[in-house]
Amino acid sequence: MDHRVKISFTVITCIIGFMLAIQFQTVKEPVVRDTRDIWELREALLKEKETYSTLYQEIRSIDQKLEKYETEKQDSQEEALRETLEELKTEAGLTEKQGTGIILTVQPVIEEVLMGKKISTVSPDLLERLVNELNRFKAQDISIDGHRMINTTVIRDINGVTKIDGYSLEKIPFEIRVLTKDFADAEKLYNQLKVSQSIEDFFIDNLRVNISKPINDLTLPAYEDSIRVKRMEPVKKGGE
Repeated sequence: MDHRVKISFTVITCIIGFMLAIQFQTVKEPVVRDTRDIWELREALLKEKETYSTLYQEIRSIDQKLEKYETEKQDSQEEALRETLEELKTEAGLTEKQGTGIILTVQPVIEEVLMGKKISTVSPDLLERLVNELNRFKAQDISIDGHRMINTTVIRDINGVTKIDGYSLEKIPFEIRVLTKDFADAEKLYNQLKVSQSIEDFFIDNLRVNISKPINDLTLPAYEDSIRVKRMEPVKKGGE
């Protein structure tokens, strides 16, 4: 009898222990439930609607700005053409231009002057070789004795006088101003001209070329004459 009681007690104890273990596991990992009442849920829903409304208003505002910019772009075609014209005039050399560059001063060799020799002209070939060399060294804009050079500029000898686009170059000394893209290019140009063959060629003709250090704010004049365009006709629209 006692033996049966012990067995029953043992079985009951095991069952109780098993149940306690299950209960402990259930407490350890509780099921997450939304315990908010109906008013809390309504308040959360209202906040979500407000957020959606704010985002929609921002999107609408951006769309309106884009439409406005597009309209302004269409309405300002005349202004765009004006800006483009100014850019083209600058590239063609028709406007005064400022930037970084150097100044070359061409003057007679002092020894020849002291000996009484008058030097009042410079060979057009010398100038052309120098200009070609400046362009090869990445010069962007050039003026000679106050006359801006453009793509159609001609340097030539007319009756023993060197002329640049018809302007006589009869006074020495004179300046050659050169603009570069930036200060680094101006420094490179300065160093290259220091060992340039064309600069030495001037000395053979009793002329010395002094090269300034790079200048941050150098001004070149605008091209003064009108540009004559040949072999060009306005484009005709279809059917005209």
